[in-house]
Amino acid sequence: MSVPLLVFIACGALAILGAIGLILAREPVHSALSLILVMIALAVLYLLLGAAFIAAIQILVYGGAIMVLFVFVIMLLNAGEEVRTNLSHLARWAGIPLAVFFLLEVAYSMVREYGSRAAMAAGGSAAAPVPASTTELSLKLFTDFVLPFELTSILILIAVLGAIVLAKKES
Repeated sequence: MSVPLLVFIACGALAILGAIGLILAREPVHSALSLILVMIALAVLYLLLGAAFIAAIQILVYGGAIMVLFVFVIMLLNAGEEVRTNLSHLARWAGIPLAVFFLLEVAYSMVREYGSRAAMAAGGSAAAPVPASTTELSLKLFTDFVLPFELTSILILIAVLGAIVLAKKES
């Protein structure tokens, strides 16, 4: 086995374990730390695909800024252990069939994609997409998509302010 394949298997396993830890953790901070593990594993997988810019953004934006925001809100709201209610037990029983359906859908999509690639490899040819450079990507982000970019930052600011207002103690 080659080194990239071993790294892929290790990071894939870490991402899956982090996702399971995210779901099963009772403390919100442990869930946030599990999500950081998933984000870092995904960044390494992006590096294996040759997408260094997306890997850096994955770590900076998601692993850094968003997770710091989550942990800040958790600490500010002084969230403790999760309290189980009848609704959370109902969600478990509704979630299991939905998870099975989702996994079957993913398997179907993978088989369909593999089948179309196998048919192309047998006789057809397809042009590989040309990767965009970082310069092209940044020009697109700050010219065509500047409004959604700024609206997202305002939305995150409103979420932080809402957490502060909710956590404020009445004196």
